[in-house]
Amino acid sequence: MAEFNYQNRRDFLKYFVGTSAVLAGFPALSKEVLLSKDLSQLTILYTNDIHSRIEPFPDNDPKYANKGGFAKRAAVIDELKKENDNILLLDAGDIFQGTPYFNLFSGELEYKLMSMMGYDATTIGNHDFDLGIDNITKQMPHANFAFINCNYDFSNTSLHDKIVPYKIFNKKGIKIGVLGYGIELEGLVDKKTYKETIYQNPIAIANATAKLLKKDLECDYVIALSHLGFSYNDKKISDMIMAPQTENIDLIIGGHSHTFLEHPVKLANRVGKEIYVTQVGWAGIWLGKLDVFFSRNTKKKSHNSNNRKI
Repeated sequence: MAEFNYQNRRDFLKYFVGTSAVLAGFPALSKEVLLSKDLSQLTILYTNDIHSRIEPFPDNDPKYANKGGFAKRAAVIDELKKENDNILLLDAGDIFQGTPYFNLFSGELEYKLMSMMGYDATTIGNHDFDLGIDNITKQMPHANFAFINCNYDFSNTSLHDKIVPYKIFNKKGIKIGVLGYGIELEGLVDKKTYKETIYQNPIAIANATAKLLKKDLECDYVIALSHLGFSYNDKKISDMIMAPQTENIDLIIGGHSHTFLEHPVKLANRVGKEIYVTQVGWAGIWLGKLDVFFSRNTKKKSHNSNNRKI
């Protein structure tokens, strides 16, 4: 098999997260728990900042020789589906820009290949605007997955009504709410490319959306697709700044900063409950993987992470 890097009902439905290997701070689930008929398993796979890396890096690349590539990732995803077909496949933005494939096909190829892999959803990254907001609209018919963002107001653009603030996925009785949000575009992206898109501070909007998903719509698990960046030296909003100010979000899958995390970072949210922040670098060099086990009978929860490089 191609070498890949894995990262890794309300009130009575509790969850575990685990994989076969254990890293520091992530105790393994017992064999008895894993074999329990009471458990339902969801596998969350994810990428970020693919940047049109259709083929692997060339064999003379000084850092990532022969790493990445859509075909290798597709092969691993297919193998994982044989182990567990209850999979949610997500992306945290910046699908576009980085290789001649984008210059030639303007994103059509990326969307088509991701659709073939079975991606469920993505959010919008700043580089997805590089050929203009109307190019995103033009390429969207090639995508058989949802585009999710709650903090960009697209009302006066061609993306109006084409991007949703959240989406709910039902995976064999497990109800997962997914929301998305992106970085401030002004000063980062040419105004001509994003036109009248209005950026809104993501903290209040994400919390309101997560509350709707967890409390009102009774999702068992809430995931945020973030294109803010993992962390900065200044006070610029990032996943590490945002996570402690959130509520009702269980997992933040991040992008933008190209941060390779060996395992998710565990934090406390604003009401003291745990929230995890994760990101898998860029260019499809790693594939994020979390196995989530939902149970009706136990309140114990455990998180494990295992990574393999492409």
